[in-house]
Amino acid sequence: MAAAAPPALSSCATDTMSTAPAVIGVDASRITVANRTGTENYALHLLRHLLQLPGQHQWRLYFRDAPQPDLLPATTNMQQRVLALPRLWTHAALGGALWRDPPAGVFIPAHVRPLFCAVPAVVTVHDLGFRRFPAAHSAAQRLYLNWSTRHNVRHATHLIADSQATQRDLLEYYGATAERVTVVYPGFDAVPFANAQRSARLPGLPANYLLHVGTLQPRKNLLRLLDALAALRAHPSQPALVLAGRSGWLSAPIQQHAAALGLGARIHFLDYVPEADLPALYAHATACVLPSLYEGFGFTVLEAMACGTPVICSTGGSLPEVAGGAALHFEATDTAALVHAITRILEDAPLRAQLAALGAQQLRRFTWEQCAAQTLAVLERAFQLSPAATAR
Repeated sequence: MAAAAPPALSSCATDTMSTAPAVIGVDASRITVANRTGTENYALHLLRHLLQLPGQHQWRLYFRDAPQPDLLPATTNMQQRVLALPRLWTHAALGGALWRDPPAGVFIPAHVRPLFCAVPAVVTVHDLGFRRFPAAHSAAQRLYLNWSTRHNVRHATHLIADSQATQRDLLEYYGATAERVTVVYPGFDAVPFANAQRSARLPGLPANYLLHVGTLQPRKNLLRLLDALAALRAHPSQPALVLAGRSGWLSAPIQQHAAALGLGARIHFLDYVPEADLPALYAHATACVLPSLYEGFGFTVLEAMACGTPVICSTGGSLPEVAGGAALHFEATDTAALVHAITRILEDAPLRAQLAALGAQQLRRFTWEQCAAQTLAVLERAFQLSPAATAR
């Protein structure tokens, strides 16, 4: 599964492209949030690598809060603008800044295009699970996500989808045309996980546990995972289940269901786990299980693979693209298939070793260097900038 190369954007005629170095704006508001999750980490890692690409473009980053000095690399091609406005930051502060001093265009990696945007905009769309599984999202979430996605599709110059699944959903649900949506897979940084196998087990965790990392919410399909664990009650290995993630919308039924099934001490709720502790958490797990109904891009899959941990994941959304043949897959609504996959992992040591080896190979398909280069190509075409302007 090689990452798709950006096609030529038909709306950007090459004979009108600027050959001069340009200022490219970026909405960097999401990279300074506390406890970053998938989309925020995507924005941060991508920006770090965009800033280090060879070239003459200037990157103007717009922040809601001032970033820490070591958050981004120290480069001469970066401008930082902190727009202090607590409310309506995107539509008032960012939109106003783009109007007063317009860059060649603005890239929005993890948010929404301002209502009034004076420059071309490229927006990354991460996840349309709210359309595939509306019952797994609150009414307020559905209302906002549907509006913001429709707004992006209607008004952005070009869209980046982080998986083929997201691209298909944009075409199906919002009528986007294929030539306006480019698939660019995110990268993955395996360095923080390099020594995971030598890390000490986190205190209080059992010797044999299945792991799920992610916010506790309906679309993660955790009630089904609890049912599968209950079905394995009589299995000799008696695996526990560790749920690492903040409590989200409708998380209470997860704890209630665990109690109703009598799972008790076999379930460990860890809440949000700091990034520094994740390698040890993954490395000592028997398997990482993602039963999600839908994932825009499953970074958890790659994190587990980087730690040598076998992965069991559903076929929801992008997960088959991300995991490829390096995981055991099951249909998200098939509890029996999930039980079978877990049983295979518990009982087959050679299979666990094989999946670990395949996972190490799969990781190589996702690099931030590749993601940054492909993203820049999309931006240059959408903003009608000549690629020659990036030459040293």
